[in-house]
Amino acid sequence: MRKPRATAAPSGPDGLAPAGDVAAIVAGTHGDPFAILGVHAAGKGLVARCFVPNAECVTAYTLTGKEAGELVRSNDAGFFEGKLSIRKRQPLRYHARNAGGDWWLTDPYSFGPVLGPMDDYYMAEGSHLRLFDKLGAHIIEHEGATGVHFAVWAPNARRVSVVGAFNDWDGRRHTMRDRKDTGIWELFIPDLGAGQPYKFEIIGPDGVRLPLKADPFAFESELRPATASVTAPPIAHQWGDEAHRSFWQKADPRREAISIYEVHAGSWQRRDDGTFLTWDELAAQLIPYVVETGFTHIEFLPISEHP
Repeated sequence: MRKPRATAAPSGPDGLAPAGDVAAIVAGTHGDPFAILGVHAAGKGLVARCFVPNAECVTAYTLTGKEAGELVRSNDAGFFEGKLSIRKRQPLRYHARNAGGDWWLTDPYSFGPVLGPMDDYYMAEGSHLRLFDKLGAHIIEHEGATGVHFAVWAPNARRVSVVGAFNDWDGRRHTMRDRKDTGIWELFIPDLGAGQPYKFEIIGPDGVRLPLKADPFAFESELRPATASVTAPPIAHQWGDEAHRSFWQKADPRREAISIYEVHAGSWQRRDDGTFLTWDELAAQLIPYVVETGFTHIEFLPISEHP
């Protein structure tokens, strides 16, 4: 059974977040940051709350550039909150400033979820046939902004965060949304693009922070000995295997000979100097060998597990 996670206490009529929730956000232990951060109703208006370490001043703007309100730093670690002049709940951008300069960031906690109830249903059932479209890191358009949607399955975690150079590898900055009974955690980070190394920071069920984890559904990874996953653009490769797929769709596997050659790509063969083959070089040597020896299929040991 999954451990219940702390939920936010209701804010007062002035919209100020309870001190305990602020402390948990700053400490990186809050189980439901979306209940505190982002845009929330307060009385007859709206308030915004954000955690921006190193900032001394923060002003909120809409995505169209309209100023929405000046936020007040209520915690020296960088927790800001304040009333908004806008009436409609919507994503926000923040103009942050300190003595060293200024910078802009778009609030990930002002966006709604990307995954839907049908994703939850099929993932929980274990029958989702396109997990690679939902889990991992995907560059998408969402609610008027471009960014990267991250999702990972960590059913027993107390907290999961995306960390990378874009947030100084600080797990407090991008804590993910817990989709509760599915064990899936997700977060849309706007303004992020391809080529960004990242990992997941996980606090386990016993409250201990685990070593940083690479993304098992990543489309790209750093070159050894580095181990981070890397955000990648959508795959544009044209497979050209229509004839092969068409044959096996029509074939009866009970009547056709099937012989699978299992291979570890990194050690099957190397160059004379001991360096690794490229995938094209591997294909040029492996496929003729497999065909000549009578195999019909090739199965690779998982690339992310056995590089």
